[in-house]
Amino acid sequence: MNEFKLQIIIILQNNIFSGLFVGQNLITLKEVDSTNTFLKNTLSNSKPLPEGTVIMAESQYAGRGQQMNKWNSDPGKNLTFSLLLNPTFLAVANQFDLTRVISLGVHDALEPLLGDKLKIKWPNDVYYADGKLGGILIENLLQGGQIRQSVIGIGLNVNQDVFPDWVPNPVSVKQILQQDYDLRALLSEICSHIEAYYLQLKAGKIDFVRKAYLNRLYWLNEQHAFRSNGSVFEGEIKAVKDNGILVIKSNIGAELEFSFKEIEFLNR
Repeated sequence: MNEFKLQIIIILQNNIFSGLFVGQNLITLKEVDSTNTFLKNTLSNSKPLPEGTVIMAESQYAGRGQQMNKWNSDPGKNLTFSLLLNPTFLAVANQFDLTRVISLGVHDALEPLLGDKLKIKWPNDVYYADGKLGGILIENLLQGGQIRQSVIGIGLNVNQDVFPDWVPNPVSVKQILQQDYDLRALLSEICSHIEAYYLQLKAGKIDFVRKAYLNRLYWLNEQHAFRSNGSVFEGEIKAVKDNGILVIKSNIGAELEFSFKEIEFLNR
């Protein structure tokens, strides 16, 4: 760990993290390549970490999004953190429900600040209007037919107001509210909301979680343009299947199904 300064803070019960376990063990890093990588390496090389452990980095120089996309973040201005959960109760076939839970937790923590322009873009991006506010990367560690552990990376644009040209349609909380926002307070809210939805899922309230996710979906029941296999078509998002497959009704009436990276949303 000599390549970066490491600061470890064990958060006590009287801190701003009000939940039962998510965020109660907080490890903050000055700089790291990727909080997901750090967390996975820690799990491999040391004693077990408690469920709900959060790894938060001030600077992340090799952050990753879905499908190995790079995640841009100015040091000290945004939330870049990873969360450890142990959803052994969740069947591998239902692992998209964990994606729903995390997306809902981030969305609902931000909604009181940002209002109804905030949406979840399938499968797990957080959008404000047509700008990308944040992204989620979930890496499940499987054992047999079970999800033994989930390493969940979350990147959220908070106080950054200038982005590189190569970053597609970014937006930040600061750009929306025209003021800086406290990172630790926002982290606390996100952890609290994720925990609440996670406990609902653990209690078997799967339908509740699935309906809540669908109701917050970007472009739901709206006519828009999409691209798949090089072809552009018009359609409306109608559903997300239990396993996470997106269902779009095309303008010629056919119901089409898409897995991850098989469909592109066209803003025009």
